[in-house]
Amino acid sequence: MGSEFTGFTHLDESGAARMVDVSAKNVSARTATATGFVRLSEECVAALRAGDVPKGDALSVARIAGIMGAKRTPDLVPLCHPIALHGVAVELAVQDTGVAIEARVRTADRTGVEMEALTSVTVAALALIDMVKAIDPAATVTDVRVEEKTGGKTGVWRRS
Repeated sequence: MGSEFTGFTHLDESGAARMVDVSAKNVSARTATATGFVRLSEECVAALRAGDVPKGDALSVARIAGIMGAKRTPDLVPLCHPIALHGVAVELAVQDTGVAIEARVRTADRTGVEMEALTSVTVAALALIDMVKAIDPAATVTDVRVEEKTGGKTGVWRRS
């Protein structure tokens, strides 16, 4: 009930927001990969490469924050279903202009993990900025996006 009246799955017949009922969907293996980038100054990139960030191991902290962020997604995104995550991998790569972040999230459930992957990347980026803000207060998060998803009714989707 609801989406047949409005045409929008997250609105009921009165236009109020609602959580979609996914109980009739089949459980399937689902994955999502998201990426993002934190633009940094040359000085900050050099400090990361040398391991000279005053607050400590910024990349490890960001990796753990990304994993925690994926796990907390339903607490942050109002209509996101709480689902069991079976795997979260976060990779950070220091490049000449900043840090590239990739998160891969896996589950076997009735709904996808795109929001968890996006949250993972974003929280990792925020933690990284918190770790390096004394060196680079102008650090900027950019280009957070889903790159690929698998599973569910739509199967495989990849960004072209």
